[in-house]
Amino acid sequence: MINTLEQRTAPESLVQFSKAQINDVMMNVKGIDFIMVCSTDGFELSSIYKRDIYNASKLAAVSSSILAMVSAFLGEIQLTGCQSMTLDAENGKAILTSVPSSKHPMVIVTLAAKDVLLGQLLYGLKSASQAIMQQDQ
Repeated sequence: MINTLEQRTAPESLVQFSKAQINDVMMNVKGIDFIMVCSTDGFELSSIYKRDIYNASKLAAVSSSILAMVSAFLGEIQLTGCQSMTLDAENGKAILTSVPSSKHPMVIVTLAAKDVLLGQLLYGLKSASQAIMQQDQ
């Protein structure tokens, strides 16, 4: 029988590796306020922040739901492999990045300032996602 908790969490070594990856992104890209790795079923695995004003549990749950809805939408319009989604608001940006690992799929949630260098941020997130996937093989 499969333990439900094991399905929701990645091994501690993978969580720590993921935390190191998102920490690298935060240290190398100016303007990030919050970055989190969560499971695709909506549970926070690790987070790093400059301002503790976000409810990480709610963000994890909502982010995984949004990514699932976008993936369904992309399927309807015959696009595959949702890699990231960027939300641009008046006062900042939110980026959801998938980590489509076969063993422990995850979502990286990033909240940043309006003037963040988006190309630099997306590159950092894609690199982090790929490194986490390779570590999870």
